[in-house]
Amino acid sequence: MTKKRFWSNFPCRQKAERQWDEGAKAAEKENPLKVLKTLPQMPGITEETKRNLKWKSLKWMIAKDHNWSIARHIMKRPFHYLGRYIKSLWKKESYLRDDDFFLYGIPDVEAFTKLLKLPDSLLVIGFSYCEKPHECPSKRFTPDCIHDPEHPVCRQCFVGKAINALPEKRAIPLIIPTIHYIGNKIFEIIEANPTKRVIFIITACEMTLRMFGDWGNMSGIQGIGVRLDGRICNTMKAFELSEEGIKPGLTVVLPETQRRILDLLEHYSSSNGLVSCT
Repeated sequence: MTKKRFWSNFPCRQKAERQWDEGAKAAEKENPLKVLKTLPQMPGITEETKRNLKWKSLKWMIAKDHNWSIARHIMKRPFHYLGRYIKSLWKKESYLRDDDFFLYGIPDVEAFTKLLKLPDSLLVIGFSYCEKPHECPSKRFTPDCIHDPEHPVCRQCFVGKAINALPEKRAIPLIIPTIHYIGNKIFEIIEANPTKRVIFIITACEMTLRMFGDWGNMSGIQGIGVRLDGRICNTMKAFELSEEGIKPGLTVVLPETQRRILDLLEHYSSSNGLVSCT
């Protein structure tokens, strides 16, 4: 039987988060992780990498689409999807930016908050595998995540915390090992839920958020890409190695951005019955 998510065991969200954080501190004291105490000063995307990103994205999606998994979804409604893709290509950027939030198909975060409160919304929340701690019990380059509140590693991991803050219903958490994995999952979720408004929050390196925004716009779903910091991919070579599971460095969601994500999840949970403390 699947365990209830941690937040569901408490009468209100603030109490749940306070208990989670207290447990995380205790776990860190007993079983400290190899985490980034000081963020490395990684350079941003190189100028060479920035050139022709849309073409590099298209080339990658076609070349690495094994078994034509993405193409098969597109061919179910080719004019519909390709029309959206071409429309997005004409834009200088496929997104609007609000600090670490990359906005796709929405004008601002407030508009996304309104989507979270709609009764027909279905939230997909995805986390890049490179956020996982080296000690992750599910291993790093996998789509697996046990997010067990009683496990000392999960208790210290932001991915575990965010998944446990989700409501039991109308939320689909995913761990993302590759671009094609998340692309295929998004199409599957859209096709399996024709009456739902699929929206998303997905963490990724800035280069990935820049490269593949047109594909997200093609699918027609609205959402927020969250920029990762730490040992990010800032060249095509680093990205290619990452897609093969070669990513020894850790990436992180910055603390202030973690808070913004949790605040969004609070809006979503309030529409699913979990209230704030009074």
